[in-house]
Amino acid sequence: MADVNEPAINEAYLEVRNDKSETNWLLLDYESDRSDKLKLTQTGTGGLSELKEVLDDSKASYAYVRVSYSNDKESTREKFILVVWIGPNCKVMRKAKISVHSADVKNVLRVYSIEVAAREKDDLSEDPIVVRLRKAGGASYDGV
Repeated sequence: MADVNEPAINEAYLEVRNDKSETNWLLLDYESDRSDKLKLTQTGTGGLSELKEVLDDSKASYAYVRVSYSNDKESTREKFILVVWIGPNCKVMRKAKISVHSADVKNVLRVYSIEVAAREKDDLSEDPIVVRLRKAGGASYDGV
């Protein structure tokens, strides 16, 4: 079981969800290789492209991201995604615990449209994620 009780995690979650805040992502990492306690590592305002820059190839992490996209000239949507990052150099024992720990994380980072399992930074390219969000939201104006 993952420990996701740090108050800063919930505060950052609420900040990312706040329409008036520029903060649009948060990152959770394990305190150490031997710990199952998650801590808030970082927040940012640069969206998926900024998040990709800070992900560590040797870690497993969780991120919560507000993604904005346009359906047409008249409307913009904001949706939330949960990212489960397992870096290509992540240790085997850490990988083995991810599915169980993801459930604990989802109890705290509750509201999101899609979950993105990312093994490489390219898995967090914005265009394919927006396509998935459009499909999940039922509003696809591109015939996609």
